[in-house]
Amino acid sequence: MLPVIYIAIVNLIHRKFVFVSILLVSILLFGTFGYMIIEDMRFIDALYMTVITLATVGFKEVKELDENGKIFTIILILTGFGVFTYTLTVGAKILIEGEIKEVFKKRKMRKKVENISGHYVICGYGRMGSIIVKELKANNIPVVIIEKNKTNLPEDEDIIYVEGDATHDEVLKSAGIEKAAGLITVLPSDAENLYVVLSARELNPNMFIVARAVDKEAEPKLKRAGANKVVSPYFIGGLRIAHTVLRPTVVDFLEFATRSEHIEIQIEEIEVSHRSTLIGKTIAQSGIGRDIGVIILGIKRADGRMKFNPTSQTLIKEGDTLIVIGQIDKLLLLETLAKG
Repeated sequence: MLPVIYIAIVNLIHRKFVFVSILLVSILLFGTFGYMIIEDMRFIDALYMTVITLATVGFKEVKELDENGKIFTIILILTGFGVFTYTLTVGAKILIEGEIKEVFKKRKMRKKVENISGHYVICGYGRMGSIIVKELKANNIPVVIIEKNKTNLPEDEDIIYVEGDATHDEVLKSAGIEKAAGLITVLPSDAENLYVVLSARELNPNMFIVARAVDKEAEPKLKRAGANKVVSPYFIGGLRIAHTVLRPTVVDFLEFATRSEHIEIQIEEIEVSHRSTLIGKTIAQSGIGRDIGVIILGIKRADGRMKFNPTSQTLIKEGDTLIVIGQIDKLLLLETLAKG
């Protein structure tokens, strides 16, 4: 019901604004051209005369009016004063309705946040934040954005956001931090990101936190503050440029396999739950490659050890995270087997 009311208010404000603008311009042109024709005034003098007449401010006339000019002024006052007053009144109402529209918009966002859980809170919606949101939404992961710069706020009605400073606990709470699965902070400075990580970890000890680090020295500090992962865009960007020169085909393949718009093939990580029938089987026995058609690139054990390029005799254990590549439908089938 709320979105319907909101849309109706927006349409009403737009119609009123157009109508009032046309009405105001029409009465000003009527008076201006009337004085120009009847009293042979210059355009600016005629416009000035029209405005002071309609506004009834009582300033001195531009020139002494003759009989025809006085009759025209009477007509202008009788017909135009009401119109002029009406346009000012409606203009004030439009400003008020604009405030109402903003209230409805914020209330709509609050309702959405109240009904969401297991989402990711994205702090900062600049160039990096917008890319992160796009990728997460492409993978059907719900997000709530926190952005203090009003000009950066998304225009898409489907994106949930909170306007405010992410370094404040109240703003984090208004984004549903206590019900969130994770938080990604990509604010401009390391100090801001550090503050957000500290607050978020205190408000939700179990959430997964990823932080951006501008300086390399900030990485250990962010991890000590509670970040699970720290990403340095400049370091990664430098490596990517170097690899593009040294191994361009490899870079093209990885980009193809990891971006959400490339739906033919994807690299994914799939966790093996305690209910999975894969537990205790070798890769050959599981039939992951032979029957499902998915390639296992690596296995991350429950203790954090990483095994790259496992052989067909490598054993699959409970808590393993399989790093695999394959077509989307086949990856979904493997995910089902891994969950049990």
